[in-house]
Amino acid sequence: MQFDRDYDKHNEEVKKVWDSYENGKPIRMPCMIYGNNRVILLDKKLNQNRYTFEQYFNDAQIMTEIYCQFEHMMRHDIYADHEMGMPKDGWSVYVDRQNLHETGWLGAHVQYATNNVPFCEPFLLGDKKDMLFNKPLPGIFDNFEERSFKLYNEMLDLQKKGYTYKGLPIKKVGFSGIGTDGPMTLACMIRGTENFCMDLIEDPEYAKELMDYLVEAIIYRLKGLRKHFGFEEITKDFGFADDSIALLSCDMYEEMVFPYHKKLITEMVKDFNNSVNYIHLCGNAQRHFKFLQDNLNIHSFDTGYPINFKKMVIDLNPDIVRINGGVRVDDLMQKTPEEIAKETKRIMDEVMPYTDRFVMRDANNLSPLTPYENIYAMYQTVRQYGWYN
Repeated sequence: MQFDRDYDKHNEEVKKVWDSYENGKPIRMPCMIYGNNRVILLDKKLNQNRYTFEQYFNDAQIMTEIYCQFEHMMRHDIYADHEMGMPKDGWSVYVDRQNLHETGWLGAHVQYATNNVPFCEPFLLGDKKDMLFNKPLPGIFDNFEERSFKLYNEMLDLQKKGYTYKGLPIKKVGFSGIGTDGPMTLACMIRGTENFCMDLIEDPEYAKELMDYLVEAIIYRLKGLRKHFGFEEITKDFGFADDSIALLSCDMYEEMVFPYHKKLITEMVKDFNNSVNYIHLCGNAQRHFKFLQDNLNIHSFDTGYPINFKKMVIDLNPDIVRINGGVRVDDLMQKTPEEIAKETKRIMDEVMPYTDRFVMRDANNLSPLTPYENIYAMYQTVRQYGWYN
């Protein structure tokens, strides 16, 4: 498949598409791709130095190199509505912890898999289930995050020393993880998913105590990080994730988790009633969407799969701000470009008669080894059929 390498023309169209979308009058459905550095590290063709995640997690220069390589790949091989071609001012790099910032900060031990991303072992087990309640919250750069902060400063030092990748310097060093994966997801990670789901039924008072502790911990950590890095501690709107609510019935969510989501948002926004909030939910969580919109002012949804997009856009309030969704990542990795184009068109046909706030994307988080041709097929299908009259 021949890719169009006219990046200036591409970037001009991208700017028009996103400007019109942000102004509320989209000329075409946008298409975006979200991936991260595991795409490089878990692909032997791309990770030619055979860096392991353990090396990557502990070496600022390796992390910087992989970040630059990933951004270069996104700008030259992954076609979507983002800027392509070499960056004008340099590369952006961050401290990457692959969803382990919070659990590692709380004291979980990080394990390094040989053929996958690192993970945290549950540690609130047996007679240790109450251990967090008996000690103060850690400092924002304690435990696992002590090394994260050192990496951040080491990456800043590389920037000051003039590190370059393909002739360009580092433009920005950031500290990722200034967000939350959500209190239930954290509970499942540090208590064990099966254990916490049984707690919700067999020991609801403990489950509530743990959820309350985790919400307080999230608020403390986010405010501390925002203050340290010079951001507003309290904002107009708030975005978060909590993938594990896909495990719950509507009744169980509303009784056992919703009060903690509301507390989290209320503490993090200036005016809850006038906030317009965002949530990321992988998995089969669609049954919760309408309740979330009506009760948490969620007006932007980042979805995974399976999702019935036609039902989603019909069920939700028409003043929805944004819906991200699209072709399943396993399909993008395994199927042919022709099959990807057909599935992309099917999703577009479901949503375009009802909303112009849909953004086509991978659902959800690009898998390593995904053929570039399949991503290109999704993007070109959107470019062919996604224009609004």
